[in-house]
Amino acid sequence: MRITAILFGATVIASACGGGASTTASPTASPAPSAAVGDSSLGKILVGGTNKMTLYTFANDKEGTSTCYDACATAWPPYTITGEPVAGAGVTGKLATVARKDGLKQLTWNSKPLYFYNKDTKPGDVIGQNVGTIWFVVTNP
Repeated sequence: MRITAILFGATVIASACGGGASTTASPTASPAPSAAVGDSSLGKILVGGTNKMTLYTFANDKEGTSTCYDACATAWPPYTITGEPVAGAGVTGKLATVARKDGLKQLTWNSKPLYFYNKDTKPGDVIGQNVGTIWFVVTNP
């Protein structure tokens, strides 16, 4: 009888301390945003969700198709992601992806492929604005 009481007591203590099976679902973390809104000298702009660097569109792209490869993609790295796009707070417009020729998924905003500029060195830089009159910051996103 004494052994039964000890085992019963140990079971009650283990259950009270979380040693038993839990029926409560644990919270899951929200996925990090793919794109967010940032501040710049041009006002509110679209930035990468993690690195907060300025995002650009390329006037030579066709809707939903990237045309920036090779040397172009060295100067203007495409913003590629692996999962589904997630908009940060304040982002308007539609985020989606487009398949690149290399098989990577490039983030798009309102069907326009998005890029970084290799001469931007810190969040808020907009050095690539209007380069060649074909590269543009996504403003008021």
